[in-house]
Amino acid sequence: MTNSAPNRIIISVDAMGGDRGPAAVVAGLALSADKNPDIGFILHGDQSTLEPLVTREPNLEGRVEIRHTEEVVTMDAKPSFVMRNGKDTSMWSAVDAVRDHEADVAVSCGNTGALMLLSMVRLRKLPGVNRPAIACLWPSRNPGGFNIMLDVGADIRAEDTDLLQYAMMGASYARNGLGIARPRIGLLNVGTEEHKGHPVLKSAHELITGAAENANIEFVGFVEGVDIPSDRVDVIVTDGFTGNVALKTAEGTADLMAGFIRQSFTETFMAKLTALVAKASLGRLKVRMDPRRANGGVFLGLNGTVVKSHGGADAVAISSAVKLAFTLSQSGFNQKLAARVASSGTPRQDGTSTKGEQQE
Repeated sequence: MTNSAPNRIIISVDAMGGDRGPAAVVAGLALSADKNPDIGFILHGDQSTLEPLVTREPNLEGRVEIRHTEEVVTMDAKPSFVMRNGKDTSMWSAVDAVRDHEADVAVSCGNTGALMLLSMVRLRKLPGVNRPAIACLWPSRNPGGFNIMLDVGADIRAEDTDLLQYAMMGASYARNGLGIARPRIGLLNVGTEEHKGHPVLKSAHELITGAAENANIEFVGFVEGVDIPSDRVDVIVTDGFTGNVALKTAEGTADLMAGFIRQSFTETFMAKLTALVAKASLGRLKVRMDPRRANGGVFLGLNGTVVKSHGGADAVAISSAVKLAFTLSQSGFNQKLAARVASSGTPRQDGTSTKGEQQE
């Protein structure tokens, strides 16, 4: 099976890495194909497993090329082991399709650490980027429904220049992924006062302040954890350790609250009656808070775009990740991101500057 339309945006998909298996991945691609005629796929994994699944989806006819691989990167695999022994895995093959310019974006539900290291080695970092970042969409009170937060786990460390680069990359993502012309950037801290925080944060505050006008961003200064889902900012910048803890805490809290709500509406007859009366409102709330709508962390700072889908993603969530991948590719995101990093003027590791002309 091949992609018959030459002008389609091609998404390279690791079919074998998710917790729900390739059936959920193929079902997600079928949902995307039904909504978007301008998308095609290179699907990586076991051909004998994938062919029947693809054949059963009429929406995928002529839209999928299957590339057979013998092995799978397991969720508990060490990234270093994958780099030494993973050349015949679906994840490796999916990333290489982007490296070889056969696909525009790679999508995987697999092992995050392995995917990040593999992407860094196979795609390489953009010139001037010291540390790539993972950016996630965070449900918020903003009109578009989401904020962007980075880094959420690519690297637990971050110097002041790294935080500046995160701000520039996050701004580019906000422009090209969410359509925000002049993104508002906030630097996560333990308080909003300028005297609070450790020296790296204070220095990063100065750097972002100095770069804001040329970068066409609005730097709102320090923000706190309570601001992450607010309408005060569009992009929240932090180090990978803090960002990952915040993300996992939010996921756990959301799951806890959902359980409490279900329990509250089933405890008594009156509670069940109330739930029935409020069914429509509860349904709208469920859709708005559905984490599948925000599925897909984007690896920023590489010579190619990689979207990390949640490991437990179902068909709807995978379709959301594919939609994000398509939107970023359609906007020419990675080329604009490279120009944005260059425009920040941050020093490379060799001490030279990356400053260039201002771009999107």
